[in-house]
Amino acid sequence: MPRIGLIGGTGIYNPRLMEQTREMVESTPYGEARVVIGKSDGEELVFITRHGAKHSVPPHLVNYRANIMALKQLGVEIIIATAAVGSLHLDRKPGEYVLADQFLDFTKTRKTSFFEGNEQGVLHCDMTVPYCPLVRTAIETAGQEIGLKIHNGGTYVCTEGPRFETAAEIEMFKMLGGNLVGMTSVPEVCLARELGMCYGNISIVTNHAAGISPNILTHAEVVEVMKNSTHDVRYLIKESLKYLGGPRDCDCSRISKQGGLSES
Repeated sequence: MPRIGLIGGTGIYNPRLMEQTREMVESTPYGEARVVIGKSDGEELVFITRHGAKHSVPPHLVNYRANIMALKQLGVEIIIATAAVGSLHLDRKPGEYVLADQFLDFTKTRKTSFFEGNEQGVLHCDMTVPYCPLVRTAIETAGQEIGLKIHNGGTYVCTEGPRFETAAEIEMFKMLGGNLVGMTSVPEVCLARELGMCYGNISIVTNHAAGISPNILTHAEVVEVMKNSTHDVRYLIKESLKYLGGPRDCDCSRISKQGGLSES
């Protein structure tokens, strides 16, 4: 069974780091998820493209619960997800990589939990350290080895989208301690944590956010930067895998077993 799952964000639509691939549709109680299963250096992996192969699903309509549950059902314990982000500070430049360790949630309409009462009960899930430190360390180590600019740590501000943010919103996010702004990490990371999965986010800086960038923000700009980064991102993920083969000596798998679950 595959132990590691990959979620490709904007620009990462084809899992070319895998061989012997096969596509399948995994059914879950929350809907279906199309996945690609293959191998990389003998390691079996599962890949999901978050927005669909042709970027046809906007961030606020992604079926996050189906995607995460599909990975869980297939045996995945560790998730590496990519995301295109805007930078809230000039010292995080387009083309650089940030491994988020915290988030601020400004989403509005998304299903953020598997536990909604009734038969599922209610889970009050600890989110002190939402992004797995072991996964982040593995990615950072791999990045240093292959010469990529990796920043380990940063607060990801997740907005609802699909519009970009106003300059006033970006200024507020900066005051609150945000470093990056994107539209997908929440509820993805929350759902993975509820199921005891390790989750790491590779944020690829594609632009400076509204009010910082002197230009009008466009999706074409994001896609262009991602096109130039795709090869390096795949290489980074491939090299990170060799540091994720040991036991999971972190809190991620223990979170849902420490008294957070209660009957509704």
